[in-house]
Amino acid sequence: MTDASFADGNPDDGHRLALRAEDIGGLAVISALMQDAVGKTVDTAWMPTRRIFAVMVNRFRWEQESDAGEYERCRCGLHAENVLAVRATGFDPDKAQEAFELLAVTFEAGEDGTGTVRLDCAGGATFALEVEALDVRMADMEVVWKTGIKPQHDESEP
Repeated sequence: MTDASFADGNPDDGHRLALRAEDIGGLAVISALMQDAVGKTVDTAWMPTRRIFAVMVNRFRWEQESDAGEYERCRCGLHAENVLAVRATGFDPDKAQEAFELLAVTFEAGEDGTGTVRLDCAGGATFALEVEALDVRMADMEVVWKTGIKPQHDESEP
């Protein structure tokens, strides 16, 4: 597998992104591409027998530059393999349709390749995935739509 870049997200033939990260560098690319993705807790799944945590989101396509004020979002699947346990904090368990905005996907290394994959969301909510080894994948689906709204970030926030 080769390293990905933002340029890979805008191929001339219109293919969708499909990336895999097995190290910190690859995960940083996925994190940047997934920033500002929005989803609902009902669209998350923890499959302990398969050791997979998956989520479907509406991803803002940062790699699609636009000076005309027209941007795109697409349906995107993100999943982690080798997952031993999942902790969700900052979410209301009584709200199956609770919305979240993904800000970053990071990895906190443990011993011998183990660690925690963190999906940090706006408002302090987090999915923490204890993993045996880092293996995170994302794949865009066919559905793409235009939006005139580009996510904004307060530069004074850490």
